[in-house]
Amino acid sequence: MAELKTPKPSKKQGVKLRGEEKVARIPIKVIPTETMPKKPDWIRVTLGNNKEVTRIKEKLRGHKLHSVCEEAACPNIGECFSKGTATFMIMGDICTRRCPFCDVAHGRPNPLETNEPVELAEAIADMNLRYVVITSVDRDDLRDGGAQHFNNCIEETRKRSPNIVIETLVPDFRGRLDTALDIMEKMPPDVLNHNLETVPSLYKKVRPGADYQLSLDLLKQFKARKPEVKTKSGIMVGIGETVEEVKQVMRDLRAHNVDMITIGQYLQPSKNHLALEEFITPEQFKDYEDYGYELGFENVASGPLVRSSYHADKQAAGERVS
Repeated sequence: MAELKTPKPSKKQGVKLRGEEKVARIPIKVIPTETMPKKPDWIRVTLGNNKEVTRIKEKLRGHKLHSVCEEAACPNIGECFSKGTATFMIMGDICTRRCPFCDVAHGRPNPLETNEPVELAEAIADMNLRYVVITSVDRDDLRDGGAQHFNNCIEETRKRSPNIVIETLVPDFRGRLDTALDIMEKMPPDVLNHNLETVPSLYKKVRPGADYQLSLDLLKQFKARKPEVKTKSGIMVGIGETVEEVKQVMRDLRAHNVDMITIGQYLQPSKNHLALEEFITPEQFKDYEDYGYELGFENVASGPLVRSSYHADKQAAGERVS
């Protein structure tokens, strides 16, 4: 009997690749997990109010928008949606990268929706939000990596919600950093966030296509251009890093003038994603929090369910959220 071959992932524009198809061509092969690990007692997800969750989803669909809360399968979606907050994901829901920890689909993205900045701004005003996080998929297909689209979204949002506080969670603009920085400094957010995601030794495994020093440079150079804007970064733990490696990342971020940091437990979205190595204890998260404040971070959010955008408004206001 002839051996069955795995079909090649589709290269057709607009086709979403997930699971095995998504991670088929990354440098370090992902071995499917046979049995998903049982979550410890200290990881409890708040489901939230189903009616409010449905209402927020309907508003997003009505404005043809995506939320990273849904696309990345965030464990806090019930809690955040129930409070009427969301992190908006612009430039579509197909990413040009294949990061094996992330649940966002990979593929050839569709062209940008030119009316998306207006739709986003109207949705934010409709929801009467005071603090909003705007993030995106990686768009390596665009000459500026999507920097101008971020600017357009910020501009339209401030027109309709002049008192709003805006945080952007941006990609690394691989190969286009200078161009992206030139564009972004013209319409800066109140908080600029860019995640390192993990320690340098795990980049090839966790964040293929990215560069640790490039991400640090993005944060430092933007801060140098716009010192009044808070900078922020985050990492996941539980994927094979050591405590000392995490603390070295924290030192590197402070050396690059980053103001705030988030540290959260990696939770494996499916058997075909990057394998979870261990659950980090609340005591270790507290140790990271204490160390962060010793280093001089303005705010440290460190805990099992902490994510980049979780209680971002409180963190930006200086409230402890761990």
